[in-house]
Amino acid sequence: MRMPARWLVFTLLLLAQDLWAECGCLWQGSFADVQQDSDLVVSGEIITSSGNSVDLRVTRKLRGELFQDTVRIWLDTGSLCRADVGNFPLESTWVMALDRIDEVPPGGFNPNTPNISYGRVGDYSLSRCGGYWLRQSENMVTGNLTGGPRWEMAPKMSPILLELVAGYVSGAIDRKTLEEAGRVDPALQELIINTRLFLRQGQ
Repeated sequence: MRMPARWLVFTLLLLAQDLWAECGCLWQGSFADVQQDSDLVVSGEIITSSGNSVDLRVTRKLRGELFQDTVRIWLDTGSLCRADVGNFPLESTWVMALDRIDEVPPGGFNPNTPNISYGRVGDYSLSRCGGYWLRQSENMVTGNLTGGPRWEMAPKMSPILLELVAGYVSGAIDRKTLEEAGRVDPALQELIINTRLFLRQGQ
């Protein structure tokens, strides 16, 4: 007796969830800690959402290889220790430290349920085991940037210029400078950067 297709899909999903054991990850640190080991660090806007994935239109690459202006990011399902898709509404903007999916476990991607899966090779995932994302509003960002409380993704902090975060990711700014910037008024941050740019252009 043949198993109906819908029962086969249901069984495969259950098996996949067993493969993705209960998430029990340790806190990996703030954004400043985790970004250095991520494959791609970008800022951009959420343009589509489907199942446990979102598409991010990249407006700026901070580090890593990028071959197209939109990346698909697979989020939590089956306790994968990834961020929840509900955290990233359409048209919201973010800075993200992403891990490339290089291998999919058996049962991880089912063509019959393409919107709910582990993800596809070449796409990206976003961990929730550290401060892997920062909320962006125009040219300012907030989030667990440097030494925020564990498991707190939106601690109270002064907004910081995206330009400073980009400078830290590229190695042009050290961590001490980044931490100090988080305690400085954003208008003063912008004045400092504009002054440096003015002086650099004059040389």
